[in-house]
Amino acid sequence: MNEVLALTVPLAAGVLLGAVFFGGLWWTVVRGVSSPRPALWFIGSKLLRMGIALGGFYLVGGEHWQRWLLCLLGFVLARLATWRLARTPVQSRPGQASEARYAP
Repeated sequence: MNEVLALTVPLAAGVLLGAVFFGGLWWTVVRGVSSPRPALWFIGSKLLRMGIALGGFYLVGGEHWQRWLLCLLGFVLARLATWRLARTPVQSRPGQASEARYAP
């Protein structure tokens, strides 16, 4: 039982770190495109998100490569979940063919 708990904590931490990282990226894009200074938003956000993610990986992983790997797996799972949640369905216009909904 103790081994299972030792393996789920890094996985959950990776999911949390990924949610913060990719959720912050989504939030930055939404705010940055309408800002008069988007470079400040994007650079500041990247530094903050990278610092949180790398610091979290270091704290969770420590000297154990298994924890690093599980944390990375959780991070990737959070990326997939964020990608799926942030997608918006493409609305077709009346009279538009369904094949022409993407850029050539």
